[in-house]
Amino acid sequence: MSSAGISTPRASTAIHPLLWRGSQLARNRRPGLDTGHAELSRQLPDGGWPLGSLTELLLPRPGIGEIRLLLPALRQLPAQRSIVLLHPPHQPSIQAWQTHRLSSRQLLWIAPAQAADALWAAEQVLKQGHCGALLYWASRPPVIALRRLHLAAQAGDTAFFLFRPAESARQASPAPLRLLLHPAGDQLRVDILKRRGPVHDATLLVPLAPSRAVAATGPVPDFSESSHAPVDQRLPDPAQPRRAEPVLAG
Repeated sequence: MSSAGISTPRASTAIHPLLWRGSQLARNRRPGLDTGHAELSRQLPDGGWPLGSLTELLLPRPGIGEIRLLLPALRQLPAQRSIVLLHPPHQPSIQAWQTHRLSSRQLLWIAPAQAADALWAAEQVLKQGHCGALLYWASRPPVIALRRLHLAAQAGDTAFFLFRPAESARQASPAPLRLLLHPAGDQLRVDILKRRGPVHDATLLVPLAPSRAVAATGPVPDFSESSHAPVDQRLPDPAQPRRAEPVLAG
């Protein structure tokens, strides 16, 4: 009761779901997709990889273990929802994906000839909303294109991961979540550059399960800083007179 005899209402603790306090991680109505890495999930809004949103993974080079980082989450997707591999740096190794308990029938490989075609394909995949995940490798997409992709992603619940070079960390991006990845032996060093919540200054070390994929020529070596993980790198192509065309895997 104030000195004037008028009660002063207490500040409400409720907050709109699209807003969050600077000291707290954002929480949406839709839970995130569990990363399969407990400490990483604890540091992400909604407790996992966001759905219906652009997530950027920044890499010094492809094949450092970024796919194995995502495998626990990808295995949680319904079998009837495709996992789209858009413009990957190598032809996907179907044997490696099968070794990691992902059906080849669930994989869709798209390799457009032009960057503009890849951007168009990504936007269509997101707008349709039928796919469980979109993994898109893009080197220098314009910011306006990133905004369009993030807007398209919000129309559905696709897990959307955009792989970009590490130097892109200096550039502005509409992505609500940006992670910088570096190899660290049998782990990945993960720095959270941007998230909906307080700044995270500490580096996370995320262990990666060793790959046991076997190529036709023999065992494929496990991940190291000097060699790509088998699931991140294609198997050697047999000698063929023509270029392999992107098809529905399996």
